[in-house]
Amino acid sequence: MRIGELAERTGTTKDTIRFYEKIGIVEGQRLANGYRDFPPETVAWLHYVRTAQSLGFTLAEIARYGEELRNTPDDDEALSALLQKKIQIIDERIAGLTELRADLVTRVDTTCPLRKAAC
Repeated sequence: MRIGELAERTGTTKDTIRFYEKIGIVEGQRLANGYRDFPPETVAWLHYVRTAQSLGFTLAEIARYGEELRNTPDDDEALSALLQKKIQIIDERIAGLTELRADLVTRVDTTCPLRKAAC
């Protein structure tokens, strides 16, 4: 299918699909007339990519693990392990943000808030 039809069926733009192709998330064949042609399974894959993004996965992560997971059943252990790893990363970020917040709270209404210890 051509890029316009793929964009319409997936709710993305042609520019987004071109970008995904550039970074290796999707692959299209070039026809003799220069048009891009994508296999029908690209529709499901792009829905998968959008879902992964909504779950906090970056395009770099999707590109890195995409080939490995593209044809993996949703109940596969590899997918569960990847989700567990993402949960761990989120937990680490939450802990870091909690520490940052606590530090900021101690600096509010001090005479010199950018110094570690209050003046």
